[in-house]
Amino acid sequence: MLTLHAHRFWRKPIFFNSSSFKSAREKLSLYTVDESKSLILQSTKQTLILTMAEPVSSSDLRSESHCNSDYAEIIVVRHGETTWNSDGRLQGHLDADLNEVGRQQAAAVADRLSKKSKISAVYASDLRRASETAQIISSKCGNLEVIQDPDLRERHLGDLQGLVLKEAANTKPKAYQAFVSGRTGEAIPGGGESLEQLHDRCTSALQRIGKKHKGERVVVVTHGGVLRELYWRACPNGKRQGKILNTSVNIFHLSDGGEHWVIKAWGDVSHLEETGFLKTGFGGDKNSG
Repeated sequence: MLTLHAHRFWRKPIFFNSSSFKSAREKLSLYTVDESKSLILQSTKQTLILTMAEPVSSSDLRSESHCNSDYAEIIVVRHGETTWNSDGRLQGHLDADLNEVGRQQAAAVADRLSKKSKISAVYASDLRRASETAQIISSKCGNLEVIQDPDLRERHLGDLQGLVLKEAANTKPKAYQAFVSGRTGEAIPGGGESLEQLHDRCTSALQRIGKKHKGERVVVVTHGGVLRELYWRACPNGKRQGKILNTSVNIFHLSDGGEHWVIKAWGDVSHLEETGFLKTGFGGDKNSG
């Protein structure tokens, strides 16, 4: 019998026998996150991060409200939807407001986070789509001041900013090729950043937050491209990630002065399941739809 204990969003361990586990594996993609010795089961609707464990009783499981003093728990949320998201337009550092769907998504994730125990701080990118999402979350979680940090901004996309992605190959071919090439050191023409530049600034920002808030739970509202780089920092050998949905919840534990990163939840949008709000993934990267 294989026992899997699902962290954070599930109250009880999940048990698979060999046949049912084989069936589950055929239906879902399965891979290992080495840093946390966890398995990630990914379906089209949601991703579950599961850790190998011995059989335990429900009384032995940690409460979702618990935050260990050895690490900072950082709940990283992608901003709500904007009109540019729904149009497939590349935003980068350009400022766009949430649309009505985005505000409803933000209210849904805020309601979810308000049911956790104390949130010690709320951080956000200083771009409006992120800071507005953070303000909505803060209003439900103790009216904390939202601390804006420009290092949490989306990647600067240079000449591609403001363009519809499907048109960019024709209108700005050099910038488009730099964007889709996957070469981490290549900056996008027109003042854009390389993936290495984005990675360095946003991972450094999260590490600073983790070091400052050891033993606390904080919320960080940021962007799809940033979340992709945070994932690679935690799981450098992990599987390539697909769409990063608006207001998805992604939980990181940072310890050892922010040096050691573990992902405890990824891409969770269960708060949107009952709302019927649009779950878009478009955010200015080549894996977005």
